[in-house]
Amino acid sequence: MERSALRRINDWLWEIPKTYRSDMRVPARVYATEEMLDEIIGDRSLDQLVNVAGLPGIVDYAIAMPDIHEGYGFPVGGVAAFDLKEGIISPGGIGYDINCGVRLLRSNIDVSAIRSVIPELGRALYREIPSGVGQAGRLKLTDTELDEVLRRGAGRMTEIGYGDPADLKNCEEQGCLAGADPRMVSVRAKDRGRDQLGTIGAGNHFVEVETIEEIFDKDAADKFGLFPGQVVILIHTGSRGLGHQVATDYIREMMRAMPRHGIFLKDRELACVPFDSDEGRNYFQAMAGAANFAWGNRELISWEVRRAWRGILGDGAGELELLYDVAHNIAKIEEYAVSGANKKLVIHRKGATRSFPGQPVLVPGSMGTRSYLLMGESAAMKESFGSSCHGAGRRMSRTEARRKIRGGELKQKLSAEGVSINAGSISGLAEEAPEAYKDVDQVVDVISRSGIAAKIARMKPVAVIKG
Repeated sequence: MERSALRRINDWLWEIPKTYRSDMRVPARVYATEEMLDEIIGDRSLDQLVNVAGLPGIVDYAIAMPDIHEGYGFPVGGVAAFDLKEGIISPGGIGYDINCGVRLLRSNIDVSAIRSVIPELGRALYREIPSGVGQAGRLKLTDTELDEVLRRGAGRMTEIGYGDPADLKNCEEQGCLAGADPRMVSVRAKDRGRDQLGTIGAGNHFVEVETIEEIFDKDAADKFGLFPGQVVILIHTGSRGLGHQVATDYIREMMRAMPRHGIFLKDRELACVPFDSDEGRNYFQAMAGAANFAWGNRELISWEVRRAWRGILGDGAGELELLYDVAHNIAKIEEYAVSGANKKLVIHRKGATRSFPGQPVLVPGSMGTRSYLLMGESAAMKESFGSSCHGAGRRMSRTEARRKIRGGELKQKLSAEGVSINAGSISGLAEEAPEAYKDVDQVVDVISRSGIAAKIARMKPVAVIKG
């Protein structure tokens, strides 16, 4: 896309007008500084956003967060809202890793008290939490047991002794998206997921031991129980092979169904059906089940983290409490003001995080760089359908990163900076190198200036666990 296609609204927001292309139903908007925009127009992400702006039933704008980059169907960092009756639902607007998300556990101790055992803690976490492509977890569920997780999410894990019931009040949707129907999840998807609870997989998923490096808002930090130097643990993973298969199954089904619904697209990666259709309802019910599986997965990983924590530090280190758990690949039915009246909409967040006023927003950086805790603000409800960024956003493909960066050298560099690395693949580290990602500080600054979410705290890693 040419730069001339965008018009500046202010220093952090740009618009591609509806007149840019004849099939656009609404304008497309991207949050970015001028400097960031120069990089964004280098891939297909804004063209993908324009495609989203042409989907049936879209409301107000197709929106991209400052961590935008090219994805499947929607760009990663994309947000769009659709009318319940006239609009569609699209797996490409949610992602293959349904309910990929982040949770933050907080301790009550300062990093100085455990600095000498951080490498040992990292090794214990790596032993306790299975990681890597296809890795199996400690449970292998029967169909009946798996269906209960698909229906009830994190709550089911706490019932069978692999979680803390107190965590549920600090999860988006209390760790369970209503409307899930396990019958809509294929046998193949269930077979891929039945032994993957409690695992982080590979790619950009991780568990990190971090410390609070800077507090930006002391009152809000106090409310969240945070202080400088505090040890916290960040968990980033999703629905593993089960969610991937749900997306694969329904993309195929929707490609077959679109002609029956009179839907013809410029980009078949945006395969979709009316939300108010049998196929749309079936996918939403399967997607909700995969989302619940992901919340169950992060709950079991938290149990494993707490087990490793106690094993190295003993009971004297205190408990790890869940500050918050939030999804960033999901579709939700939420209510917003449209043309002066409140209306229920199907909100697609693809690499974007819910940002309701007062709610914690977790923004992980790339491996070895800082992560942020933000807090949602009221502007998000008026301008971005209650949504914020979800991370730094890639600037290099994984192939390019492997070509340019040596994993062994990266591990040595991070170790010299005081970051203990435990990973199953040295070559895989290169894919997640800081250089492969945008500057998370710049991304968060745009969100902060826009009024979508306020900066509360910045965290730096001291131990990283990856597949």
